[in-house]
Amino acid sequence: MVSTCMMQVYKFPFDVQNCNLSIKSVVHSVKEIQLLHSYNSSVTTDWSRQLMRTQYEWLFINMTVTNETVTPFGYKQDTVIYTISMKRRSILYIVNFLLPLLFFLCLDLFSFLISDRGGEKLSFKVTVLLAVTVMQLILNDILPSSSDRIPLIAVYCIGIFALMFLSLLETILMMYLMEIDAESQDSQMDRGQHLGEDCVDNRDTNYQSCEEEEKKWIRCPCTCGVSADKIQPESVQGRRSRLTGELQESEKLSDELKDLRRMLSLLVNNIREERKPGFWSRKIKVINKTYFILYVIASSLFLSFMFSTWTAADE
Repeated sequence: MVSTCMMQVYKFPFDVQNCNLSIKSVVHSVKEIQLLHSYNSSVTTDWSRQLMRTQYEWLFINMTVTNETVTPFGYKQDTVIYTISMKRRSILYIVNFLLPLLFFLCLDLFSFLISDRGGEKLSFKVTVLLAVTVMQLILNDILPSSSDRIPLIAVYCIGIFALMFLSLLETILMMYLMEIDAESQDSQMDRGQHLGEDCVDNRDTNYQSCEEEEKKWIRCPCTCGVSADKIQPESVQGRRSRLTGELQESEKLSDELKDLRRMLSLLVNNIREERKPGFWSRKIKVINKTYFILYVIASSLFLSFMFSTWTAADE
């Protein structure tokens, strides 16, 4: 007798398969034929284990025997049901698939010790990510496609791939920020060189302009000795009121200018801080440290969830 059963590979490779073999009459009712099992489940299990000398991929767990009465055609019929339980040998899949993926994840974690300067870190992460892709192709070959639910081992593989993919994106972002920092440093060096050349070129011109200004001050006539009769008379009270009004307007304008100067100084300081050499390099250290902590936490939670789900009892 040959029988086939639907496999449940949700917990592959830690899955347990149960296959039912039902024996009953096709046309006779319970009044005509009564089916009873000769041995109980424990005796049947021991007898089956003795007959199975060699067990390859599957390990025989037990065999249970039950009697049921069914009415498929409107009359009762006796049925003897043998339930065979088998467990897959998982050690080979653990050594050849689960542990290598875990080692790749550990390598990706330790890659944060590699410097972001240069392309060594990026090349290393891409290589590890390609290795995980190869493992996914191997999983596609060894995983039976007879279940409607996504197997946990596929979720395990996709989760590790997603974590490493996010790590690769973080490395690309850090290299981009370092490139921006390097460009700002180069632009400041070029600006300093241009300023130095302009100072050297304009040194003689500035010296000549200073001499001309000095001559103008020397040639300026003095008018301090003007007599009081030549000054037109003016009311002292009107002069005071006019000076007071001008003084108040000057104070208001001075306060507004101080506020504007304060705002401009804050804006200029922020711009200078962003353009300061090494600004993004300092930010990269903070981002790397924060992302590494989040990466370790996310990986630990994901692995804990996967292994707890794998080892949980069947529904």
